[in-house]
Amino acid sequence: MAVQGGDGQRKEEEEEEKGRRPGPHPLLRGWRRDGRKYTHGLHPTQMEALRAMCGAFIPSLPAEEAAGAGGRADPPGGKDLERFYLASAADAAIPDEVAELMVTRCIREAALLGWVVLWMLGTRLGTLLLCGTLSLSGAAGELPSVRRFADMPLERREVALQRWNRTRWLFPLRIVFALVKILSHYVFYAMVNEKSKNPHWNAIGYRVEEWREEPEEPVAPAPARSRPLDNGVVETRALNDTTLLRSLADKGLAVKPGSSAAHHTVQCDVVIVGSGCGGGVTAAMLASAGYKVVVVEKGDYYTADDYSSIEGPSMERLFENGGIFCTSNVTTMLFTGTTVGGGSAVNWSASIRTPGEVLQEWSREHGLPLFASPGYQQAMDAVCARLGVTDGCLEEGFQNKVVRRGCEALGLPVDAVPRNSSKGHYCGSCNFGCPTGDKRGTDTTWLVDAVKHGAVVLTGYKADRFILERISGKNGRSKKCVGLMATCLSNGITKKLRIEAKVSISACGALMTPPLLRNSGLKNRHIGRNLHLHPVSMAWGYFPENKQGPPITGKSYEGGIITSMHRVTERTIIETPALSPGGFAAMVPWESGRDMKERMRRFARTAHAFALVRDRGAGTVDCEGRLRFTPSRDDTRELRNGLRRVLRILVAAGAVEVGTHRSDGLRLRCKGVCDEDLEAFLDEVTIEKGPMHSTTDKWAVFSSAHQMGSCRMGSNSKDSAVDGSGESWEAEGLYVCDGSLLPTAVGVNPMITIQSLTYCLSKDIAESLAHGKKH
Repeated sequence: MAVQGGDGQRKEEEEEEKGRRPGPHPLLRGWRRDGRKYTHGLHPTQMEALRAMCGAFIPSLPAEEAAGAGGRADPPGGKDLERFYLASAADAAIPDEVAELMVTRCIREAALLGWVVLWMLGTRLGTLLLCGTLSLSGAAGELPSVRRFADMPLERREVALQRWNRTRWLFPLRIVFALVKILSHYVFYAMVNEKSKNPHWNAIGYRVEEWREEPEEPVAPAPARSRPLDNGVVETRALNDTTLLRSLADKGLAVKPGSSAAHHTVQCDVVIVGSGCGGGVTAAMLASAGYKVVVVEKGDYYTADDYSSIEGPSMERLFENGGIFCTSNVTTMLFTGTTVGGGSAVNWSASIRTPGEVLQEWSREHGLPLFASPGYQQAMDAVCARLGVTDGCLEEGFQNKVVRRGCEALGLPVDAVPRNSSKGHYCGSCNFGCPTGDKRGTDTTWLVDAVKHGAVVLTGYKADRFILERISGKNGRSKKCVGLMATCLSNGITKKLRIEAKVSISACGALMTPPLLRNSGLKNRHIGRNLHLHPVSMAWGYFPENKQGPPITGKSYEGGIITSMHRVTERTIIETPALSPGGFAAMVPWESGRDMKERMRRFARTAHAFALVRDRGAGTVDCEGRLRFTPSRDDTRELRNGLRRVLRILVAAGAVEVGTHRSDGLRLRCKGVCDEDLEAFLDEVTIEKGPMHSTTDKWAVFSSAHQMGSCRMGSNSKDSAVDGSGESWEAEGLYVCDGSLLPTAVGVNPMITIQSLTYCLSKDIAESLAHGKKH
C-alpha cells in the first residue's frame, strides 16, 4: 500500500508538472550576480554600520513571536513562520545588495548622504553626534563610554531609527532613514535564490506560478518557439559588429559598412526611439503606409513565455533604473517600463478613453482642434479595437472586490474598468509582463503589425542624440533632422550606430524624451517643463479570512489589477494597485521591527487602494534620471479628500484595521468604532511631502506610474515644445509621439489617450512623407 501510495503521489506530481508552463527567461528568474563583484565601494566600517541598520529595520525575533502572533495559518510545525521571525536583514548578502542599490540606483545626493552618515556611524564620535545618549554604555557610577552604531544593542539601534524617522530639522538623517528602510525591505522580500524562491514568501502567504524545472540531464533541444516579432527583431545582446550589420541587412535595411571608424551607418525612411504606447502605434501606422521603419529600444525583447512574475528580476529588467527611481526632491517614486512594448508591457491593463471634458479643454484652451474632431474619436475606436478592449470582468480579484463592496455599502457609484484583455483575464502579475499573453500591449499588437510590413525592432541600443543640420529657416525652423546616433549597451558591439532617416521620432516617454531632445541641441524652453505625474496616495485595510459577511475571498496579489473604479470628483479617482512583497514592504510605514513583521504576516489579506489626482502642479525634467515634482496645494486638497474616501470605503467593506502610508503609521482599529470615532480619525489624515521637507515630523512619498506633458504640444512656440502635428518648432522632420505631448494631465490611465493621439499624428506624418515634404 505504501508503495502504491508513493507511485500515486509521483503520478500526481508528474501530472502537475505537465500542467506547468515552460520555464521563463533566465534573466527574469533570479537575482543572480553571475560572479560579478559588488561595486558600491563602501569601507568595511561603513558596511558594519549598514549591516547594523538593516538588522534593526528587520531584526531576528525570538521564535515565540511566531507562536504568539495572530495571522495566517502555517504548515504543521510552523517552520516557515519560525524561520521568518528568526531571519534578519543583517544576514548574508542583503546589506551588500542594499549598498549596491544605494550607490548605483539612487540620486547622487541621497547616495552621498548615505555614504556620509554610514561613515559617521562607523566612528564613536559620529555615532554620539547622530544617536546621542543612546550610544553611551557603562554601569551606574562609572564614566560612560561611547559605542559605535554597530556595537549598540538592537533595542537602542531601533530607538535611534525611530528618532531619525521623526526628526524635523535634521532632514538628511530622515532621508537616509527612508533610503535604507525602503531598500532593505525591498531586497529582503524581493530577492530570490538560485531556485527563484524567497525564503519568506510562504510565511506571508505569497506565491508565484511555478513552471517546469529544466532537466538535470541534457536532452534533445526542443524546437525554438516562434515569437510574434521574430521576423523583425534584431537583438544585440549576443551580436558583434559583423553579425549586427549582417542581421540588419537581412531585415532589408541599407547598410553602409566601413563608412566611419567610429560608427556603422544604416538608412531607412523613419527611425523611432521607443517601442511603447507611442512608438508602437507610430511604427505600425508608418510601416503599413509603405515606409521602412526602424524602432530603437534600449530594453530587451520578452514574450509571455519569458515572464516569470518574480518581483526582483522583473523589476530589474523591465523597469527604468530597476524600479528604483525617485524624483530628485524625494517626493515621488516613479515606475516606467523599459522593455520592448514599454509601459504597455508592464501596465495594469486599464484602457480608459480620454474624458470628454478633457478633450474640450485641450481643444479650446490649448488651440488644438484635433481633440474635438471626429478623427480623434475614430482613432480611439481603432485603438480599442486593435487592443481588443473589453468592458466587463467575469471575476474580480480581492482588492477590487473590497472597493466594490465598500462603495456599494456606502451607496457610491463604482464603474467597471475597460481592459485590453479578455473578460476572463485573472492575472495579478501583469505589472511584470503578462505570463498568460492575454493582455495586449504594443509588443503583441501594433509592433506585430509593424513587423509584418517590414519594420525592424532593434533592441539593446540607447539613443544618444538626433542628428541635426542647419537649413535656411523654412517654416521658421532653422534645423533639419536627418537621423539618429545610438550606442549599443552590450559589450560585443564596439561602434555606435548612425541611422539616417527622412523622419525621426522620439517616443521614449515623458521622462526620456526631454533629455534626448536637449542632448540633440534643441533649446525650446518648454522641453522638460509642464511634467505631470498623476500622484497617488495609498491606504490599506486588513481583512482576515472569513471575517466578513459574506466573505471576501482571494489574496491581495490575485486577479485583475484594476477592474473597478470610483470617481470622487472630476479630478480624483480611486483604483487599486499591484503590490508584490518587496514593493509592499518598501512603501508601508515602519514603526518597529516587530510591527513590520506582523504587517508582512498579513500581506496576503491586506487590501490597498489609492487616490489618484489629475494634477495641476507641474514638475520639471532636468536631465536623464533627474526630475523635480511637488503637487500644488489644490492637488494636495484633492488627494486628502480622495484618501479619506478610500478609508471610508475600506471600513465599509469590513476591514478590521485601516491606515495610510504616512511615516507615523496612522491607523484605526475598526471593531466597535462609531461614526464619531471614524470622523475623528479621518480628521487626522493629512497629505505630507517627502522626507527632505522639514515643516512637520511626518512625511510620505507619492507614487506615479503615469508621466505626461514634458514636451507638450500647442499652437505656438511660446507655450509649447512642439506644434499641433507633434513636430519640433526648431527642427524640421523631428517629431514627438508619446505621453510627453499631452497638454495637461489626463486624469485617468493614459494608455488609450497616448495611442489615439499618436495614431492621428502618424497618419499625418505618413501623408507628409507621401507628399514629399520630408527629404
